[in-house]
Amino acid sequence: MQSKRAIFPGQWLPWVLLAPQLAITLIFFIWPAGQAVWFSFLRQDPFGLSSTFIWFDNYARIFRDPSYLKAINRTVVFAVGVTVLAMSISILLAVAVNRVIRANRVYSTLLVWPYAVAPVVAGALWWFMFNPTLGILPHALKAFGITWNHRIDGNQAMLMVILAATWKQVSYNFLFFLAGLQSIPQSLTEAAAIDGAGPIRRFWTIVFPLLSPTTFFLLIININYVLFDTFGTIDGATAGGPNAETTTLVYKVYADGVKGLNLGASAAQSVVLMGFVILLTFIQFRYVERRVQY
Repeated sequence: MQSKRAIFPGQWLPWVLLAPQLAITLIFFIWPAGQAVWFSFLRQDPFGLSSTFIWFDNYARIFRDPSYLKAINRTVVFAVGVTVLAMSISILLAVAVNRVIRANRVYSTLLVWPYAVAPVVAGALWWFMFNPTLGILPHALKAFGITWNHRIDGNQAMLMVILAATWKQVSYNFLFFLAGLQSIPQSLTEAAAIDGAGPIRRFWTIVFPLLSPTTFFLLIININYVLFDTFGTIDGATAGGPNAETTTLVYKVYADGVKGLNLGASAAQSVVLMGFVILLTFIQFRYVERRVQY
């Protein structure tokens, strides 16, 4: 029986087909990353007219900076809060939608809409909802004796950006969890139900273990999302304030480089941030993946 595999005679054809993607990766990732590493070893004037090679002084300076160390702590709180909330809410919604038969597609479409909103628009939207003067939520919280003003309360500001970033990411997680749930054979849960297992026990003993590959994938995606893609949300909601209480690592790179014109320190911070992401990804693949059941 003859194989139906397509055979291309030219050895250059695969490289030609890969060329557009390789060019995009080189221009928009490899080249900027290389420039950031090079600039992190330089001290430049704000106008970029002169530079001095100073080795690791920029790295030593940022780790001696109390504001940078506080930004690391805030980033940890922000990352844990967004990741836990976004994944927990999305899996609950996916389970609820998966149980609905007739309106399954309608609910799925409605829950996916927030993912189409730009991050800065999401931040501005939550800023309006929590605005102490114009927002609806602060007036509702007054009924419970809670005074909301995220412009002067750093904890409230952090809570607001966590909620905004979570709302933006829930849709993405929901799609993958719903696809994972729909791929699980119903015969497994039906057999467990016949054996007397309740809904909660069926979920934790059968459904959730089978969702572990999806959960592991989303854990990596969510951490990368928090560390990189939440800049627009924070800028639109709080602009890093009040008193830098919502300034995470990615926002501090922008604040020091663009606003403060400290290009060397900003480049060093971006390299350190990239190193943190690589380290976290390595730890997840090295230790967390062992619990994944494929």
